[in-house]
Order: sequence, then C-alpha cells, then structure tokens
Amino acid sequence: MAKFRFKLEPVLKARCHTEQQRQREVAALEQERQRIEDRIRSQQQFLADSKHQMRDHLVGQLATDDLRLHAASGMRIMQEADRMVVELAGLHQRLSRARQSLIEATRDRRAIELLREKRFQEWKARHEKAEAAALDELVVQRAARSDQTWENHE
Repeated sequence: MAKFRFKLEPVLKARCHTEQQRQREVAALEQERQRIEDRIRSQQQFLADSKHQMRDHLVGQLATDDLRLHAASGMRIMQEADRMVVELAGLHQRLSRARQSLIEATRDRRAIELLREKRFQEWKARHEKAEAAALDELVVQRAARSDQTWENHE
C-alpha cells in the first residue's frame, strides 16, 4: 500500500516549532507576572504586619527614632511596591501581545493541519478508487476465464 506524503510537512513542523516558542514566551511572562504579584502581596503583608507591631509599641513611652525608622521603611517599601505595579502594568501589555502572537501561531499551524487532513482524505479517496478499479478488473478477468473454461467444456 502506498504511503501518504504531505509536501508541506516541513512547513507544518516549522509552524509547530513557532507555536511552541510562543507558548514558552507566554509561560515565561506568566511566571514573571506571578513573581511580581507575589512580591507585591508580600510587601503589602509586611506593611500590614509592621503597622500592627508599631501600634502595639505605641503604648507607654514613645521612641521617636523607632517611629522615624518605621516610617522611612514603610515609605521605601511603598515606593518599591509602586514601582512594581508600574512594572506589572508593562508586563500585562507584553503578555497581551505575546498571547495574541500565540493565537496567530496556533491559527497558522491549524490551517496547515487542516490542509494536510484535506489532502489525506483526497489521497485516501483516490487510493480507494484505484483499489476498487483494480478489484473490478480482477473480477472481470476471472469471469472471462470462467466463461472460457465453460465454453471449452461444452
């Protein structure tokens, strides 16, 4: 039996490779997004915890140096969190573009796969038609031989 060969197989492989590359890019950006979001949550939790600790220390004698250090530390952490929020916004834009690129790569690969399936079905139909024609020819030849044998016996 003849084997189906798709002439655009190298194109399909290239498109699969491109799609996988886009998937890796999206995954890397997702990991970066998760890392930034985790850091922002961690800093928010640290600020909340330190506020509770300072409230607990406000009982009795006040240490102005501690208050000043706490305020400076809180401001530094808030500035870092603000910077990360801006970074996260830029990352969301890059992630959106990467996802769109992945969608396009998937669509391109799928188009070639659909073409391959169509060509395979066409090849299969031609192959089955040729096989049926060959079978019909064998039946006709057998019938002709059978007729000759019958005529020879009479």
